[in-house]
Amino acid sequence: MHAITISEPGGPEALVWTEVPDPVPGEGEVLVEVAAGAVNRADIMQRQGFYDPPPGASPYPGLECSGRIAALGPGVSGWSVGDEVCALLAGGGYAEKVAVPAGQLLPVPEGVGLEQAAALPEVVCTVWSNVFMVAHLRPGETLLVHGGSSGIGTMAIQLGKAVGAKVAVTAGTKEKLERCAELGADILINYREQDFVAEVKEATGGAGADVILDNMGAKYLDRNVQALAVNGRLAIIGMQGGRKGELNIGTLLAKRAAVSATSLRARPPAEKASIVAAVREHVWPLLAGGHVRPIVDRELPMSEASAAHRVVEESGHIGKVLLVAAP
Repeated sequence: MHAITISEPGGPEALVWTEVPDPVPGEGEVLVEVAAGAVNRADIMQRQGFYDPPPGASPYPGLECSGRIAALGPGVSGWSVGDEVCALLAGGGYAEKVAVPAGQLLPVPEGVGLEQAAALPEVVCTVWSNVFMVAHLRPGETLLVHGGSSGIGTMAIQLGKAVGAKVAVTAGTKEKLERCAELGADILINYREQDFVAEVKEATGGAGADVILDNMGAKYLDRNVQALAVNGRLAIIGMQGGRKGELNIGTLLAKRAAVSATSLRARPPAEKASIVAAVREHVWPLLAGGHVRPIVDRELPMSEASAAHRVVEESGHIGKVLLVAAP
């Protein structure tokens, strides 16, 4: 088979479409013939040499894919060769085939195309596990989503609205904010021109956000805590704004607030399977009913992964960028 390999850490040109050995599904795994994969920020970090795959994972980038089951490994039940699926991966999505633990598989949702389903597993599992399983967003609460036009952001808006929350977003352009509004966002904040703390406070009558989903990390840490409501929950999922920040414990105590930080890729398979099962139970019916949908900006051939990385690094896209396998 062919896969995107990383010759050495560096820019997008480090991604090379190369012939490699086929993966073999182990105990409890299935072999998926990949129809499409999706580009995530973690893939860019891996390409740059800052985010190695977990031990035992595929060395190739790609944290989600869609395709058809080509073979079943020992001990797998409930799936059949030919089933159309999408999958949460620890790596290997930028390839023609990938071996996946069966617990990380999801059926392609009704009403979603096979290729577009590749845009779902990583973002849905990230949003559901953080916003709902950890931060426990409830109907009537306010959710603040940083990077509202990203893949994570566009899904968080839709899921927040689906459960009856009020959703605030930050984004850097008028066009991106307009797209967020089309998805249901109630409070639109241009972070280049507005202070999100003041805007959220004003929109909530001074209360603040009950849940904040943050991809920036250190740069926003202090202001995120300021923007939290009493009993608020800050869920940190990224470090685009740095690793180390100063946390005002006094403010946190006064608000009886909580800060959590999680990653998905390095979790044990059993934890991933639990998240995937929750997503299938709670989110897949929303997809089938048309209440939630994947937002795909563009599709590029998988062999052109370097071009796809440039698109994502320039941050001009809205939603996900897909890598489509050759027919």
